Amino acid sequence: MKISTKGRYALRMLIDLAEHNDNGFIALKEVAERQDISKKYLEQIIPILNRSGMLITNRGYQGGYKLGKSPQDITVGEILRNTEGSLAPVACLEQTPNQCEKCGYCITLPVWQGLEKVVNEYLDSISLQDIIEQKRNGSSDYII
Repeated sequence: MKISTKGRYALRMLIDLAEHNDNGFIALKEVAERQDISKKYLEQIIPILNRSGMLITNRGYQGGYKLGKSPQDITVGEILRNTEGSLAPVACLEQTPNQCEKCGYCITLPVWQGLEKVVNEYLDSISLQDIIEQKRNGSSDYII
């Protein structure tokens, strides 16, 4: 599993909005400048985050973006699944039920299922609020 630029930038954008959550709607230009990310690239990510309910858009004067949920209610796992799709380590786990013709007797399937479970549980245990608090405390450790 490799997280793409889209997933990483979506996470950075939402953390930025969470850090400025009390400022109302934030112009995309401000987020792009603070995060050193192309505004055009962020514009491609916005529809995904908007559809998922993590982001609210306001057009016009005083327009911009803000979180659609509280920072403690948005997890890294949710962000990455919305931007990346499945976080499954192997293709056969991307569909439920498993469509692989070998899944009934695959000796390695439990290994991949266990890895997927650990990855999802870990990423779902970290909220935007957790990341902000870790930054404020000067810590960079997340316990597995």
